[in-house]
Amino acid sequence: MSEESVLKDTEPTKPKKKFEFPHVFAILFALIIITAVLSYVIPAGEYEREVNEAGETVVVDGTYHTVDSNPVGFLGIFEAVHKGMVEGAGIIFFIFIVGGAFGILNATKAIEAGFASISARMAGKEIYLIPVVMVLFALGGGTFGMSEETIPFILILVPLAIKMGFDSLVGAGMVIVGSCAGFTAAFMNPFTVGVAQGIAELPLFSGMGFRFIVWFIFVAISIAYVMIYANKVRKRPEISMMYQVDQQRDIDLSIQKQQQKLNLRQSLIIGALILTIIGLAIGVTFFDWYIMEIAGLFLLMGVIVGFIGKLRVNQIAEAFVKGSEDLVVGGLVVGLAYGILVVLEDSNTIDSILFFVSNLVGQLPTSFSAMGMYITQSLLNFIVPSGSGQAALTMPIMTPLADLTGVSRQTAVFAFQLGDGISNAITPTAGVLMASLAIAKIPWVKWLKWFWPLIVIHYVVGAVLVTFAHLFVW
Repeated sequence: MSEESVLKDTEPTKPKKKFEFPHVFAILFALIIITAVLSYVIPAGEYEREVNEAGETVVVDGTYHTVDSNPVGFLGIFEAVHKGMVEGAGIIFFIFIVGGAFGILNATKAIEAGFASISARMAGKEIYLIPVVMVLFALGGGTFGMSEETIPFILILVPLAIKMGFDSLVGAGMVIVGSCAGFTAAFMNPFTVGVAQGIAELPLFSGMGFRFIVWFIFVAISIAYVMIYANKVRKRPEISMMYQVDQQRDIDLSIQKQQQKLNLRQSLIIGALILTIIGLAIGVTFFDWYIMEIAGLFLLMGVIVGFIGKLRVNQIAEAFVKGSEDLVVGGLVVGLAYGILVVLEDSNTIDSILFFVSNLVGQLPTSFSAMGMYITQSLLNFIVPSGSGQAALTMPIMTPLADLTGVSRQTAVFAFQLGDGISNAITPTAGVLMASLAIAKIPWVKWLKWFWPLIVIHYVVGAVLVTFAHLFVW
C-alpha cells in the first residue's frame, strides 16, 4: 500500500451535513422577499371601493385602473416585518394573553390529571376520541367560523395525543384539520357564507341544506384521514415524521400511573374550562365577540382557575408569564405572515392580481365558468387568507361575472367558500395556521408533507361538488 493511500485512510472523514427543514421565520421572510421582487414585475393598479348598506367595504366592479408603480425597495422588505407586526397586533397579543391564561391552567396540574383520567377511561379505545374532537371543532368552524379560537386547544390536544400513543401531528390535526374542514364547508359561517351572500344579494344562509351535506362529506373525509394515520402511528411510532421531536418533549408520560381520578379542585378547574368554551361559543354566535372579548374571557378563566387551584398571586403572575413565553414564536409568526400582505398592499399589486385572474375567468365557456371561479378563489386565498377579506375583495366582481356567464350567484358563493377554505390548512400566509404549528412545534414543511394527500382529495372533491352544484343544484 502506498504512503499516499495510508494517509488518505487515516484522514478523519468530515461528517456529512444533514439537511435541515427551514425555520418558519425563514420561510415567511423568503416569501416577503419574493413578493417584494414581484412588485417590480406586476403592474400597479387598484379598484375603487365603497361602503355598502351592511357597512362592508366592497370593490366596485369595472373601476380597475392603473396607478403609479410603487415597488418595495430593499429597506421596505425589512420594514414590512414591523408593519406586519403592527397589522397583526390584535391577534399577536390575543395569542400571548391566551397563552398566559393556559399557563396558569397548566400550573394547577388539573389538565395533567384530566389527561390521566381520559387515558384510563379510553384505554384501548383512544382512536375514538379523534372523531368526537374533530366533529366539535368542525361544528365550530361551520357555524361561527372558529379560527383564531382554536389556537389555545393546540396546547391541550398535542400532549394528549402523545400520551395516548399517537404523535403531535394527530394532536394538531384534530384541531386544525377539524376546524378547517368545518370552516371550508360551513353551512352558516357569518364571516364567509354570510358576507359573500350579503354582497351577492342572496338571503342570508340560503342553500343551507346542500351546504350541510357538503360539510358532512368534508368532515367525514378529514376524520377518516386522521384516524387512518393515527392507527398506523400507534402501531409503529417510529414511522412518524415527528417521532424524534415528540420523544424530546417535556411531557410526563408516567402520570397515568400516578393518578387516574380527578380530585374536587381539579374537577372544578376542568369545569371552569368547559364553561369558558361554552361562553366562547355563545359570545361569538350571539354577541359578535371577536379576539378582544375572547382574550378577556380566557384571562378571566386563568385568574379564576388560579385561585381555585390555591395558587398565590405571584404564582399566578409567574405562570402567566411562562405561558406567554411559550407562545412567543407563534405570535411573531402571525406578524411575519401579515408582512407578506403588507408588501402586496403597499406596492398596489393585490388588486392587479385580482383583475388579471377575474378576466381569465370571464373568458371561459359557460360550462367551465363555475370551475374557473373555484380555481380563481383557490389561488387568491394564498394571497388573501382572510375569509371575510377575500369575500369583500372578490364577490363584488364575481357576482356580476356570474350573471354574465350563466352561473347562479349561489354557485358563485359556493365556489368562493370552498376556494377560500381548503388551502387555509397549508398556506404559509395564514397566520392562525402558522401560529398553531409553531405552538405545536411542527415545522411547516413536515406538516405539508403529512397533509398534502388530504389537500389534493379536498380540492378534487371540491371541484366535483362545484360542478354538481352548477349543473344540478343551483
